[in-house]
Amino acid sequence: MRHMTFKQTSCALAVSAAISGIAFPAYAQETRQPGTQQTEGRVLESIEVTARRTTENLQQVPLAVTQLGADDIAARGLETILEVQQYSPNTTLQESRATNSTLTAFIRGVGQEDPLWGYESGVGIYVDDVYIARPQGAVLDILNVQRVEVLRGPQGTLYGKNTVGGALKYVTKRMTGEADLNAAVSFGTYGQRDLKLIGQLPVTDNFYVGFGYANLNRDGFGKFLVSDLPNQNRENYNKDLQAYRVTAEYTPLDNVFIQFGYDKTEDTSNSKGGYRLLPSLLTNAAPVPASIYDSYTSLPTANKVETEGMNLTMEWEVNDATTLKSITSQRENYSPVSIDFDNTPLRIFDVPAIYEDDWFTQEFQLNYQADNYKVVSGLYYFDSESCGVFDAILERFGQSLGLPGLTREVAGCSNSKSTAVYADGSYQLNDQWSISGGLRYTKDKKHSIVRNGLIFATVYPESGWVPGYVRPANTGTPVVLDASKDWSKVTPRIGVEYQATDDTMYYASYSEGFKSGTFNPRAERAEPAANPEDVQSYEIGVKTDLSSTFRLNAAAFMLDHKNRQYISVIPDPNNGAALNQRLGNVGQSDATGAEFEFTWLATDRLSVFGNVGLINAKFNNVISYDANLNLIDITRNFVITNTPKRTINVGYSYDMPVATGDLVLTGNYSYRSKYSLSELGNVLQQDAYGILNLGVSWTSADGKWSAGLHGKNLTEEEFLVGNYAFLGAANPALPNGYATGLGGDTTLIGYYGAPRTVSLSLGYNF
Repeated sequence: MRHMTFKQTSCALAVSAAISGIAFPAYAQETRQPGTQQTEGRVLESIEVTARRTTENLQQVPLAVTQLGADDIAARGLETILEVQQYSPNTTLQESRATNSTLTAFIRGVGQEDPLWGYESGVGIYVDDVYIARPQGAVLDILNVQRVEVLRGPQGTLYGKNTVGGALKYVTKRMTGEADLNAAVSFGTYGQRDLKLIGQLPVTDNFYVGFGYANLNRDGFGKFLVSDLPNQNRENYNKDLQAYRVTAEYTPLDNVFIQFGYDKTEDTSNSKGGYRLLPSLLTNAAPVPASIYDSYTSLPTANKVETEGMNLTMEWEVNDATTLKSITSQRENYSPVSIDFDNTPLRIFDVPAIYEDDWFTQEFQLNYQADNYKVVSGLYYFDSESCGVFDAILERFGQSLGLPGLTREVAGCSNSKSTAVYADGSYQLNDQWSISGGLRYTKDKKHSIVRNGLIFATVYPESGWVPGYVRPANTGTPVVLDASKDWSKVTPRIGVEYQATDDTMYYASYSEGFKSGTFNPRAERAEPAANPEDVQSYEIGVKTDLSSTFRLNAAAFMLDHKNRQYISVIPDPNNGAALNQRLGNVGQSDATGAEFEFTWLATDRLSVFGNVGLINAKFNNVISYDANLNLIDITRNFVITNTPKRTINVGYSYDMPVATGDLVLTGNYSYRSKYSLSELGNVLQQDAYGILNLGVSWTSADGKWSAGLHGKNLTEEEFLVGNYAFLGAANPALPNGYATGLGGDTTLIGYYGAPRTVSLSLGYNF
């Protein structure tokens, strides 16, 4: 069944964790009497996280954190970061619409819907504490993952700007110092064929070199049925990706550690075509396809995402109490992509685009721990350039006006520099009570250049975009915006913790975060920048091991999201008697909710886990102006996207010894209630649905061989993860029920999550 709802209104980091072998979920351990083989039973393990930039027990961290370790990832057969959303309540991680390269991330109703350069993220992405500044950069495949952490709620003190919803952290494994090579291959439905290699080699007793390589391929879930371009690869939703990683670790002294890393990802998967939910009015060659994964296009299907980076981490344990740390990184990505908004063989609304980003970060940390207090402090510097160009080709509309073609070209760069100083710590008042808090000061400066104009022809960003196309030398658009702006923000956090027993901690906290101010990357004229968005969050929670076999973590929260940045009709700052559509701080929203996570060791072999997320997120104040410059409320035109009111997941892991080794049976069912796809003028909703996953993995008695068989979305649920809507006013008397929108057609496009897949993996540890 196609679970979507039409609303009659007017108007995604793919991470494939290349982990060799199959391991067991690290939920528990068995205790044995000394000198015997008698098992007393399993008990819950402590779980390490670095949510507060230092290694701590998860049960002693006073904030909402979900942790997935390498064993969990392997046993459950998780292949991409998109699947992590199932295991973290009130979390959405999806591919963004027409490309595999871009991650859409929302936590507790806070994120960023539009991935255009110049806009900032609402959820921070980190790899070994290195910030991934752009969603296009989140395509990076991580090899040798130790764990993934999802931090919910604003993390403005320790992680800085653009973590107003939360943070997603990847922590890679350190080397053991032993020569090692792991190889794994996977085969599956839709022609899946993956190869993953991970190895390490000790050069000396204190210098190790490691590497990782992944080659990931899959045929498309569907096809481009019609294309007017010759020799096109017509696979839709396919995968063709290579990832490399090289690491060097050096320990010159017992208390000094140095790590250098280099990684590169090359993704040449096709651009993703959308499913037409309404037939085209302008051509009979684009009816509603039979499959949700089929599409049409008039653009090249080829796509490319190149992501590359280097990082250097140096850590010095000065003494038992003091640690100094330096984290340096340089990253860049390049992505030319073809986005066919109308998804027909005609050039109704085609958008070829190029995204180019590079950024440098430097962080110095000073961490101190005494008997009754500890502090994490640091200095941070961030320098980035985010550029792009897109050509909105409206050829059919231009021809209807007697023009040879019509293209709106927008190009520009957004340069950002930030410096910050921060400190966050906790103080133990007595055996039960402690207080914690922190403060971060950020100085943020942004310079933006925007070119925007009409070209009365059909143009593409560069020569060769379509066969034989040569871009005219004099084609270009004028500079309409060249401006700078700086802001400073202070983001505090304060909390109190009560350790009721050795196994139960209660906490309450208040925290703030902000998303950077920005200029309108689509500006048509000079306009002021939009100021930063602010989130204020209140949270209470409990972390408890109710017994040695049952763990429950729960949190309740409420947040205010202020100064939200949207395009709206606002008085012209240069002409008080005129109105302009421009980017401004015109919206506010709030959210209240609760989250529950549990682990139950039901028997010595069976583990049961689950989570529940409940949230009510809504806009409460969005302003605009009428033609007479009177203030009007347009709140009813906006909805919070990518935020189901209920997210529920329940799963199990069963460990079954066999003669040749160990089997682990796993499964989970993940439910999401209905949610909206577009913040403004939403015309499409995804109805509630559930995903069923089952798997079995085997590890040989000597630990060298492994195998896994995993089935995902076994009930073949069809669910939307993105859409484009270019429609006029709803009118049942008109064809398709709407007046025509941009491009002269009724364009309503859906993008869908993966169908049922089955994969078999084989691994060997040399």
